[in-house]
Amino acid sequence: MTQERTGVATFKGNPITLIGPELKAGDKAPDFTLNKNLLEEASLKDFAGKIKLVSVVPSLDTGVCDAQTRRFNEEAAGLGDQIVVLTVSVDLPFAQARWCGAAGVDRVITLSDYKHHSFGEAYGVFIKELHLDMRSIFVIDADDNIAYVEYLTEMANHPDYEKVIEAVKKLV
Repeated sequence: MTQERTGVATFKGNPITLIGPELKAGDKAPDFTLNKNLLEEASLKDFAGKIKLVSVVPSLDTGVCDAQTRRFNEEAAGLGDQIVVLTVSVDLPFAQARWCGAAGVDRVITLSDYKHHSFGEAYGVFIKELHLDMRSIFVIDADDNIAYVEYLTEMANHPDYEKVIEAVKKLV
């Protein structure tokens, strides 16, 4: 049975239902299947041995998601080779590639949860009403343990960028 969490998040003040567990620092990072493009998939093991900053956005074509992804693309330049920055959304891989090209985003790996919603459901961010993933951040260490989690309570808000980068740097 799928776990539903209500009353924990809103979209422009309206309550939404999140599907999946609420993960915490110290939990083992769940595996996932995301699309790199229409035919090629990626999972947690594809980033084995790396520190993973996972930035989850509802859609790259919105203002806050655009700003969040651009910010982490800039931060990625100074983080080093042992860190990979992933942006997960439900946007189609075509749209992600188009957006990255137009925005000049080249240090972030975009992955799509459109097909299986396995990331959203495993990480507790799939929005039942909208079929999008809720804005959130996960920092996962090289051994696939969650070191930092930020579930935003309002989808239109920004994450705490400084705390996220601090959490990543603690793992280096």
